[in-house]
Amino acid sequence: MELLVASAIGILTASGLYLVLRLRSFPVIMGTSLLTYAVNVFLFASGRLTVGAPPILTDAARYTDPLPQALVLTAIVISFGMTAVVVMIALGAYLGNNDDHVDDPLTDTKAEDRT
Repeated sequence: MELLVASAIGILTASGLYLVLRLRSFPVIMGTSLLTYAVNVFLFASGRLTVGAPPILTDAARYTDPLPQALVLTAIVISFGMTAVVVMIALGAYLGNNDDHVDDPLTDTKAEDRT
C-alpha cells in the first residue's frame, strides 16, 4: 500500500512539474493543482495508512492520527478556491491580450528597445 501511494505521489509531482514548466497559462494552473494534490496525498499518508481497521479501537497502538486528515481537508478547500481565482485571472488575461503565454519574449524585447 505504501509503495502504491509513494508511486502516486511521485507521478503527481513529476506531472505537476512538467506542466508548471510549460509556457501557457492553463498548463501552469493544472501543474500547480497537481503539485498541491501531491502534497495533500503526502500529508494524508503521513498520518499512517490503515485498511480494514474498526472505527472504535480498544488499544492505542493502531490509532490513526486525525490531524493530517483535517489538514488535507482544509488544504483541499483552500486550493480549490485559489485555483478558481487563478483561472479567472488567467481567463481575464487571455481575453485582454488574445494570448495565453506566461512569458512573451517579443514583448520583453520591445520593452528593452524603447529604453
